[in-house]
Amino acid sequence: MTLHIIILFSGLILLYLGSESLVNGSSSTALMFSVKPVIIGLTIVSFATSAPELLVSFVASIKGSGDISVGNILGSNVINIALVLGISAIIRKVDIKQQIIKFELPFMIFISILFWILSLDYVIGFIDGVILLLFLSGFLFISIKNAKDKETADISSDKSKKKLFINIFLVTAGLLALAAGADMVVKNAIYIAKSIGLSEVFIGISIVALGTSLPELATSAVAAAKGQSDISVGNVVGSNIFNICLVMGVVGICNPTRVNAGLVKFEIPFMVLLTIVFYLISLKFKKINALSGAAFIIFFIIYNIISYTK
Repeated sequence: MTLHIIILFSGLILLYLGSESLVNGSSSTALMFSVKPVIIGLTIVSFATSAPELLVSFVASIKGSGDISVGNILGSNVINIALVLGISAIIRKVDIKQQIIKFELPFMIFISILFWILSLDYVIGFIDGVILLLFLSGFLFISIKNAKDKETADISSDKSKKKLFINIFLVTAGLLALAAGADMVVKNAIYIAKSIGLSEVFIGISIVALGTSLPELATSAVAAAKGQSDISVGNVVGSNIFNICLVMGVVGICNPTRVNAGLVKFEIPFMVLLTIVFYLISLKFKKINALSGAAFIIFFIIYNIISYTK
């Protein structure tokens, strides 16, 4: 048991380090190509920080652990809002741009409700996956249309080309670390869950979800501390959209996965409710302050207590 716990946490560390490498390489490259910070947060950084969820959920699904696969996504989305955004707001007030309030947040609510509807038959299948990926394509198309920032520089110099090569290396190394870490986390989380009598659902929405959310937590907390609210908020919103559309879309298409009835009755509705609360606070105050951040963290604690005891 001790060895499996050590390997599990080693896998989580690999996920964190791999994501850091992927985030740094991809976001730096995006800036070199003159992409706005808010778009970087919503797309490039969000995709990079969602890579652990994608690999962990996909591997878990292939291994027949649908509870960990789906639970990981639900837990990660709740953690992104309640814990990541909560901690970020306590560190420093997080401003919400009007663009995010008008489009990205309503889209996140819509896609969360859609996922709930698609899960009502207790399976995410091929057609469900196609639907989710089509909506992701539409989201990316609209985001990319607004991507260029004319005030930033291009990559014409030799120094920039050298930096581009370094960024490609960071992205590649990050992906390799993520693949190895995902396999280690899933295998050992399943073993531990069965050994101590915890359900795979709870392991998925708690330990595994927290582990795969470490990149979002690190990225958003650091961005908030530096006053970069665009990247902090964009990372959370974009990551939640990617988690549902990309991760569950890929899982549905490649390996249709059953959704636990308990998740449909509590965890998914809770995720939808939390998403709506996030939107309403943003719409009303145009920011997330320390008080709202503390409330989000309380929501997170309540969520875990109910999930464990139900």
